[in-house]
Amino acid sequence: MPVTDQIRNKLSQLPHKPGVYLMKDRFGTVIYVGKARDLRKRVSQYFHPSRRMGWDLKFNALIEAVHDLDCHVVRSDPEAVLLEGKLIKEFRPRYNVSFRDDKRFLLLKLNVNDPIPRFTLTRIKQDDGARYFGPFASSGALRRTLTLVRHKFNLRGCRPLTPNDRDYKHCLYGNLKFCTAPCIENVTREQYLIQVQAACEFLGGQSEEMESDLTAEMKKASAALEFERAAELRDMLADLRRTTQKTNKFERLPYTLPVAIHPTQDLIELGRALGLPAAPQRIEGFDISNISGTFAVASMVSFRNGRPDRSNYRLFKMKTVIGQDDFACIAETVRRRYARLLKEATEKGKHETVLIDNQADGGSKVEHKANISIPASPSSIFHPLSSPLLPDLILIDGGKGQLNAALAELLRLGLGSIPVIGLAKEFEEIYRPNESEPLRLSHDSGALKLLQRVRDESHRFANTYNAKLRLKKISESILDEFPGIGEQRKAALLKRFGSVHRLKLAAIEEIGEVPGFGGKAAAQLKAFLDARPATPSSFRSHQ
Repeated sequence: MPVTDQIRNKLSQLPHKPGVYLMKDRFGTVIYVGKARDLRKRVSQYFHPSRRMGWDLKFNALIEAVHDLDCHVVRSDPEAVLLEGKLIKEFRPRYNVSFRDDKRFLLLKLNVNDPIPRFTLTRIKQDDGARYFGPFASSGALRRTLTLVRHKFNLRGCRPLTPNDRDYKHCLYGNLKFCTAPCIENVTREQYLIQVQAACEFLGGQSEEMESDLTAEMKKASAALEFERAAELRDMLADLRRTTQKTNKFERLPYTLPVAIHPTQDLIELGRALGLPAAPQRIEGFDISNISGTFAVASMVSFRNGRPDRSNYRLFKMKTVIGQDDFACIAETVRRRYARLLKEATEKGKHETVLIDNQADGGSKVEHKANISIPASPSSIFHPLSSPLLPDLILIDGGKGQLNAALAELLRLGLGSIPVIGLAKEFEEIYRPNESEPLRLSHDSGALKLLQRVRDESHRFANTYNAKLRLKKISESILDEFPGIGEQRKAALLKRFGSVHRLKLAAIEEIGEVPGFGGKAAAQLKAFLDARPATPSSFRSHQ
């Protein structure tokens, strides 16, 4: 595929600066996200004729699909790494492999309301009143810098919420004088908080003094031929600069779900390909998302006239399926979706029947409410299959198994006349009821592109909901942050009180009645909870 004039013009305008580039297909879908220290050099390499001569099939397929590209300039290479990871998680481009999981960049967390505050590493930013630094592009540099900060400002690195004399006796940092926490007699909490505030200012970017000291010490070691020490200080200085370098907070880029170039033509082509009596004006697509049987959810997206109809999107959390069973999940979702539609349509039909009867009896109050045409026979007032709530086509993400599961439920509901198909990802094959062989459309076909958009949108919607539930599960209980608590003790607390919210309202004596919590542990837990403001996520029970 030759380079288009549009791409050529954009390549000529790219700056020699670090940034992120997004490659898009002809529908505007982001298919690849990359980062570069030099945007002009990096992006131009993709379209060099010599690169097309190689045997890399994935690369050639990517270039064949590129129709347009966008670039976003940033200030540094670490910023480019952060933005690249954010965009890959957001768009999940088909040609990206790295950063597609749910792992996030590291953050530094500090809760100044703790009895003796300490810096901890986390990947989830919560609305818990704590102070967060980051995210950081290099986890290794962050961990080494945190060690440097603890030594520089004499901060503690131990886990106990409130260290005591016994903890100090066995504390290596305290005996080496690296830590001056209030568990040491001659240091007050107020003095320790001054050190914590100084560390916060340091992590916020005020690190020039330490950089100067490390640079001077590195030069001194080099002059004394202590090259190993000089190399160690050089690496320490590089880690410090990488960690304290300021980065921008990136807002969501203005990309939306791509739409068809000619949606009407695609609908007509799809109707002909499937042998439908007319072009399907309303399509509903279903997909399942679960991880090893946990957080099993499903999505239903609606497309009207070839474009997303987001007001009619629906999400489902599985109620009857145990374990990982995609067929059963599809069956439950289809059953719940269309049983509800039939119920709503039936109630609407009964209501319209009442209006018609009242109008026939001369009821003046209902004559202006609706313009209803009275049918010739009362029995034809309502029929479920004629309801405008039902779709013209149902698309199931999957092959024969998923299709048969959905079809069986539709037949039980008396909706077997609604066209339903399955679209398998691997070869983009279309499975139809009572057809042994799948239908294969050209990959350039507008009909297939339309089905792919419905399938991809249902997939995105289901995965987003699944990720949201997993994030809630991770952050639903602040008890996970209490030092030394295990699953059994946490379960015992929540079994006794039902939720973290009720636990926060409990007295120390009540907490002490829970197995595994004596008077001292109960007092520590009460202090820990009082130091954290109530948030909506902390109200949920950890069940």
